[in-house]
Amino acid sequence: MSVAAVGAFTDEQLELRKTVRALLTKHADQAAVRKATESEHGFDAALWDLLCQQVGVAALAIPEEFGGIGASAVETHLVMEELGRTLAPTPMLGSVVLAAQAILASGDSEACERLLPAIAEGASIAALCWTGADGSWDTERVGVVAEGDTLTGSSHFVLDGSYADVLVVAATVNGRVALFEVDPEQDAVTRRRVPTMDPTRSVAVVEFAGATGRRLTTEGTDALERVREVACVALSAEQVGAAEQILAATVEYSKSRVQFGRAIGSFQALKHRMADLYFLVETARSASYAAVASLSEGTESAATDAAVAKVYCSEALQAVTGDAIQLHGGIAITWEHDAQLFFKRAHGSAQLFGQPRAHLHALAADSGLF
Repeated sequence: MSVAAVGAFTDEQLELRKTVRALLTKHADQAAVRKATESEHGFDAALWDLLCQQVGVAALAIPEEFGGIGASAVETHLVMEELGRTLAPTPMLGSVVLAAQAILASGDSEACERLLPAIAEGASIAALCWTGADGSWDTERVGVVAEGDTLTGSSHFVLDGSYADVLVVAATVNGRVALFEVDPEQDAVTRRRVPTMDPTRSVAVVEFAGATGRRLTTEGTDALERVREVACVALSAEQVGAAEQILAATVEYSKSRVQFGRAIGSFQALKHRMADLYFLVETARSASYAAVASLSEGTESAATDAAVAKVYCSEALQAVTGDAIQLHGGIAITWEHDAQLFFKRAHGSAQLFGQPRAHLHALAADSGLF
């Protein structure tokens, strides 16, 4: 029986969650998160080193033959959920989930043997260059064109792109999508970190002006579809963790905020509202766990479950953070308060890997509804 069905984890998985939570509690409080977002690259390099060296988070999803631990998708899921609770800015999603999985999906054994061990160790950070200026995560609408091994164009919304030392680039070649490995230190490659609504997520624009790439696979569409499936599941875990944390903070605030001589949490209308939010968080968790169970077991419904998790968890986090803003009152929209950071993460994350409505349309089409 799957994890999603019974909510059961192995002792090792529970210990992993406990260890990551303890480390983040100590090193990723909100003061540390804010400091990291204001740094040059927008992430906490010291925290990332601790997570990689003491816990091995970057190695979890990488096979043992390529220097990783070879764990299932569930272990990465638990790490992502804990990272979501703190909004800790790390390269986990961009380097480990997106880029490393793209390298694996390419099927290029030489590239896997050469690139993945350093990524698993945390010594190297990789970035996947996928979307064009329109922000579409459609596998047929990439922002770069290749002629032979020469790449021109630009990729937008590249997670960790401003500081990655390995670039995996999706490019159109004669009407088909291929994946290339590109050295970002070339003069023909320029990168810049761009300001975003969510300051805890570092993204960049990467431009290619005749850059030289090494082709990893000509079947880039299949590889990107696999990566998007994995990424949607991992993102759903992060969204569940964030939703759980901001709801807990809201409930705690309602116990101390006094209005009309009573704590606002004692008002029945607000009790019902927070109960509804709790239900939303737990159903989102079920959708997320169902998706990771399907992914790790390789079931036929894996792609559908990933899309469902993407849609439901995105909308759940937006709803929970929106109500958290309302229940906190005016203080929630001040820069000093954490609620606005969760709200921004909710709406920023919803745009990644395809907007919810795009996945809904695809699900409806696959079901024959239109």
